[in-house]
Amino acid sequence: MSDVNRPLIGITTYLEPTRFVMIDTVSAVLPWAYVQQVQAAGGVALLIPPDPEGALEGLDAVDGLIIAGGSDVEPYRYGEKPHPKLGSTNPARDAAELILARHAMRYGIPLLGICRGMQVMAVASGGKLHQHVPDVVGSDLHRIQGPVKRYSSHPVKFETGSHCYEMFGAEAVVNSYHHQGVADPGRLVPTGWCTDDSLVEALEHPDHPFTVGVQWHPEDMESNALFSALVTAAAQAKSARSALVTV
Repeated sequence: MSDVNRPLIGITTYLEPTRFVMIDTVSAVLPWAYVQQVQAAGGVALLIPPDPEGALEGLDAVDGLIIAGGSDVEPYRYGEKPHPKLGSTNPARDAAELILARHAMRYGIPLLGICRGMQVMAVASGGKLHQHVPDVVGSDLHRIQGPVKRYSSHPVKFETGSHCYEMFGAEAVVNSYHHQGVADPGRLVPTGWCTDDSLVEALEHPDHPFTVGVQWHPEDMESNALFSALVTAAAQAKSARSALVTV
């Protein structure tokens, strides 16, 4: 028998060209590592495809939310023109995930933004992005260039008293694969920075139990701390809602 008390964690999906046995098509897909991390943390994963019209209905069904990594955010979403090195964008994802992020942050729904997900959180909060990080930091530290895609790594320092500090201590080494970054966090608060170049690596909402964005890819790291913290916050939110219903 399943444990009905396990929190349901919604995870946004990529929207990508996909090859199946008989057809080439476009699919809502997600790296399995996200699901495995949620399961290992004690949650149940529910994939949320890009659907701007049904975004809030999908969010109503879950106890916590992960906005996954992926393509670049459209610059017009934060009032800028495209940079010459802007990568691929996905209008459907942008529209749906900005709705999800704004609603989750407005109502304190436990939220974890991963890489692109952190950038979506910043834009949803009124912030802006660096469209091409090498122009800002003067190096390819945050994304190794070459024929094979692979993570780089670098240390990140964390603000004392933040969620990230509680999980990782004063500093941790993270994986990295991105060419956009947060220039202006909007209403969110930076709590982590790349030790080498001071690029923002973590954002938090100071007024919510758990609203955290990170610029790295914790789904592909050994530590389960971020997913465990999200699932714990989602379980607490679910319990609080259940208590209100039974009163």
